[in-house]
Amino acid sequence: MTSPDCYTCGQEARLEELPLSERIVLDRHWRVAHAFDTALPGWLVLLPRRHVTAVHELTDAEAATLGTWQVRLSRALRDVTGCVKTYVAQFAELKGFAHVHFHVVPRGADLSQDLRGPRVFELLGRPERQRVAADLVDGIARSLHTRLTPPSEPR
Repeated sequence: MTSPDCYTCGQEARLEELPLSERIVLDRHWRVAHAFDTALPGWLVLLPRRHVTAVHELTDAEAATLGTWQVRLSRALRDVTGCVKTYVAQFAELKGFAHVHFHVVPRGADLSQDLRGPRVFELLGRPERQRVAADLVDGIARSLHTRLTPPSEPR
């Protein structure tokens, strides 16, 4: 099920056309994308592949793998970005973005104190000139894809 007013559903509908940064890794229930409007390299978004607007609407199958994905993404971000920890948050309140999604945000040792914790969201929704450069996003996406794709699956 999808919703026509939902950005995430729109992306899912054109999955094969998306750049790797919008489909770093996926399985039957979840898709991982790099945030498109962030000033922080490695800011990931974990998205259910069907339209869901509240966590309690997740199926048991989706819920069963949610924690595993969050830990796998956190480990991969540590390997790729060198972060000391990750933040995981879910709000899904913005118009057009009510589709449940989990932010998995790398917090590096050098992140300014005034941007730690929930204030890290000041690095999201940035104007284009402040966003992570496309080539850096592409490189992070490739590195994460390599680490998160089992060897038996096509890369």
